[in-house]
Amino acid sequence: MILEVATIDIKPGTNKAFEENLQKAQSIISQSQGYIGHQFHQCVEQDNRYILLIRWQTLEDHTKGFRESELFKEWRGLIGSFFESPPNVQHYSLKFEK
Repeated sequence: MILEVATIDIKPGTNKAFEENLQKAQSIISQSQGYIGHQFHQCVEQDNRYILLIRWQTLEDHTKGFRESELFKEWRGLIGSFFESPPNVQHYSLKFEK
Protein backbone atom coordinates (compact mmCIF):
# COMPACT_ATOMS: atom_id res chain seq x y z
CA MET A 1 0.00 0.00 0.00
CA ILE A 2 1.14 3.53 -0.80
CA LEU A 3 0.04 6.61 1.13
CA GLU A 4 -0.17 9.81 -0.90
CA VAL A 5 0.18 12.90 1.29
CA ALA A 6 -0.93 16.12 -0.41
CA THR A 7 -0.56 19.44 1.38
CA ILE A 8 -2.99 21.91 -0.17
CA ASP A 9 -3.06 25.65 0.49
CA ILE A 10 -6.20 27.29 -0.86
CA LYS A 11 -7.02 30.92 -1.51
CA PRO A 12 -8.09 32.60 1.76
CA GLY A 13 -11.83 32.85 2.24
CA THR A 14 -12.73 30.01 -0.13
CA ASN A 15 -12.94 27.20 2.46
CA LYS A 16 -16.68 26.57 2.23
CA ALA A 17 -16.78 26.33 -1.57
CA PHE A 18 -13.55 24.28 -1.66
CA GLU A 19 -14.92 21.78 0.85
CA GLU A 20 -18.21 21.51 -1.06
CA ASN A 21 -16.35 20.80 -4.30
CA LEU A 22 -14.05 18.35 -2.57
CA GLN A 23 -17.13 16.44 -1.40
CA LYS A 24 -18.18 16.12 -5.05
CA ALA A 25 -14.64 15.16 -6.11
CA GLN A 26 -14.63 12.18 -3.71
CA SER A 27 -16.99 10.23 -5.96
CA ILE A 28 -14.60 10.77 -8.87
CA ILE A 29 -11.37 9.62 -7.24
CA SER A 30 -13.05 6.61 -5.66
CA GLN A 31 -13.65 5.23 -9.17
CA SER A 32 -9.92 5.06 -9.92
CA GLN A 33 -8.15 1.72 -10.25
CA GLY A 34 -6.12 0.96 -7.13
CA TYR A 35 -7.86 3.52 -4.92
CA ILE A 36 -8.32 2.21 -1.37
CA GLY A 37 -9.58 5.19 0.62
CA HIS A 38 -8.76 8.65 1.90
CA GLN A 39 -8.88 11.13 4.76
CA PHE A 40 -9.11 14.89 4.57
CA HIS A 41 -7.86 17.18 7.35
CA GLN A 42 -7.90 20.96 7.87
CA CYS A 43 -4.97 22.63 9.64
CA VAL A 44 -5.81 24.09 13.04
CA GLU A 45 -3.19 26.85 12.92
CA GLN A 46 -3.65 27.87 9.26
CA ASP A 47 -7.29 27.46 8.21
CA ASN A 48 -6.60 27.62 4.47
CA ARG A 49 -4.21 24.62 4.65
CA TYR A 50 -5.42 21.06 4.24
CA ILE A 51 -3.82 17.66 3.96
CA LEU A 52 -5.32 14.92 1.88
CA LEU A 53 -4.22 11.37 2.69
CA ILE A 54 -5.04 8.89 -0.06
CA ARG A 55 -4.30 5.18 0.12
CA TRP A 56 -3.40 3.46 -3.16
CA GLN A 57 -2.58 -0.17 -3.88
CA THR A 58 0.58 0.86 -5.82
CA LEU A 59 2.46 4.06 -6.63
CA GLU A 60 1.61 3.58 -10.30
CA ASP A 61 -2.10 3.47 -9.49
CA HIS A 62 -1.73 7.13 -8.53
CA THR A 63 1.07 8.44 -10.74
CA LYS A 64 0.03 6.68 -13.95
CA GLY A 65 -3.47 5.28 -13.55
CA PHE A 66 -5.14 8.26 -11.90
CA ARG A 67 -2.92 11.20 -12.86
CA GLU A 68 -3.04 10.30 -16.56
CA SER A 69 -6.79 9.62 -16.66
CA GLU A 70 -9.93 11.54 -17.48
CA LEU A 71 -10.94 11.08 -13.84
CA PHE A 72 -7.98 13.25 -12.79
CA LYS A 73 -9.11 16.02 -15.16
CA GLU A 74 -12.59 15.94 -13.60
CA TRP A 75 -11.14 15.86 -10.06
CA ARG A 76 -8.77 18.75 -10.72
CA GLY A 77 -11.51 20.70 -12.49
CA LEU A 78 -13.56 20.69 -9.30
CA ILE A 79 -10.83 21.77 -6.87
CA GLY A 80 -7.88 23.18 -8.85
CA SER A 81 -9.15 26.75 -9.08
CA PHE A 82 -9.04 27.03 -5.27
CA PHE A 83 -5.32 26.30 -5.00
CA GLU A 84 -3.17 29.20 -3.84
CA SER A 85 -0.13 27.28 -5.09
CA PRO A 86 0.40 23.79 -6.52
CA PRO A 87 -0.10 21.08 -3.87
CA ASN A 88 2.98 19.46 -2.36
CA VAL A 89 2.53 15.73 -3.00
CA GLN A 90 4.69 12.94 -1.61
CA HIS A 91 4.27 9.18 -1.37
CA TYR A 92 5.03 6.90 1.58
CA SER A 93 5.24 3.16 2.12
CA LEU A 94 4.32 1.58 5.45
CA LYS A 95 7.30 0.28 7.42
CA PHE A 96 5.50 -0.96 10.53
CA GLU A 97 2.19 -0.63 12.26
CA LYS A 98 1.06 -1.11 15.84
